[in-house]
Amino acid sequence: MFKKTLNQKRKFNPFHMHLAIALIFGGFSSCDQKEEMLKGNFDGWQILGGAEWRFDQNELIGTVKDSVGFVMTEDRYSDFILELEFKPDSTINSGIFIRCQKREISFTDCYEINIWDLHTNQDFRTGAIVNRATPLYYVETIGEWNTYKIQIQGDHLQAWINDIPTADLKDSNLDEGYIALQAMGTGEVRFRNVKFQSLSNDN
Repeated sequence: MFKKTLNQKRKFNPFHMHLAIALIFGGFSSCDQKEEMLKGNFDGWQILGGAEWRFDQNELIGTVKDSVGFVMTEDRYSDFILELEFKPDSTINSGIFIRCQKREISFTDCYEINIWDLHTNQDFRTGAIVNRATPLYYVETIGEWNTYKIQIQGDHLQAWINDIPTADLKDSNLDEGYIALQAMGTGEVRFRNVKFQSLSNDN
């Protein structure tokens, strides 16, 4: 019943794929080459909170039970493209946090691009920028590998899941900060092929 409600409200139309592709490639203006992050180790990252993080075959696995934890970059970043693959189970509350102001995660002091298909408030489900932008399309991600592509430049933040546009936000509250990956509640989430591309002219 729940899945039917989602499909009735807003599901990606394959005839709009040309628009998604245009948005993706039209908006990217490269300054640097892509840099792979989290290459089988935590160099340049810190582990914080109550989740367990480990690597298996170059996959970063976060497991948590009734707690919250995250891995966060040691450096701060401003304008960039972040691309990664993620695989959530059916119970995990996960997400990608960017421009975090402190060594902690929150939807007020970071931009939180969510991973949680079954969020009790579907305005905050996977693809949303929590408390800032509802998903443009609902994309089902549980138990499968999916791609996330996030581009932020100046006050413009965009996100795509599996090449489907899910968020397009203009917001100038946060200009730079840390990047973090989250595991919250109870469950498991996996990340791999985390790639970073700077869009800052001063990098």
